[in-house]
Amino acid sequence: MQVPVIAIDGPSASGKGTVASRVAAALGFHYLESGALYRLVALAAGDVPERAATTMDVAFVGDRIYLAKQDVTELLRNEATGNRASEIAKLPAVRAALLERQRSFRRPPGLVADGRDMGTVVFPDAVVKVFLTATAQARAQRRYKQLIDKGNSANLATLSRALEERDQRDATRTVAPLKPAADAVSVDSSALTIDEVVDQVLKRYRERMIRQ
Repeated sequence: MQVPVIAIDGPSASGKGTVASRVAAALGFHYLESGALYRLVALAAGDVPERAATTMDVAFVGDRIYLAKQDVTELLRNEATGNRASEIAKLPAVRAALLERQRSFRRPPGLVADGRDMGTVVFPDAVVKVFLTATAQARAQRRYKQLIDKGNSANLATLSRALEERDQRDATRTVAPLKPAADAVSVDSSALTIDEVVDQVLKRYRERMIRQ
């Protein structure tokens, strides 16, 4: 039997990263935050992002992320890096270069992968596919709280506009646009807690395993 994959896709600030990491911990699975790879390319790219996608020296150690042996975890989370990553993600050569790197995370006993095309492109055979979303207002509030909690300044209206612009870029790019897989279950997390969403994903996974 192939190593099982749970694919969790959705727009920025939908909560997919937190949900995916908790599901992985609950099941003892590996975890792939695919967006971090695009953010790493944004940091390492210079003028040739396609080359950086292939050659960059990356290490994931616990909840820390290293680029060329330097801890860049916090730098990856800022809005400028995220917006640059969204632009880079439109480049077919970058997506092709990162495809095998992402698939290499698939190891026993299983993998939970979050991103924007995990269920449609990277792991089309995932046993569970979830498209996690939330209203733009709810997502902006979450991002605002994250930034404020870390001591960063933030403007809610600016964040909301940035999220809407990024949604538009991700949904309309010609390569692997942000959209639910045909067999994905859509979950609106606007009025749900993280624990409630995690429980839904775990329940669906266990039901699928029973049927197989």
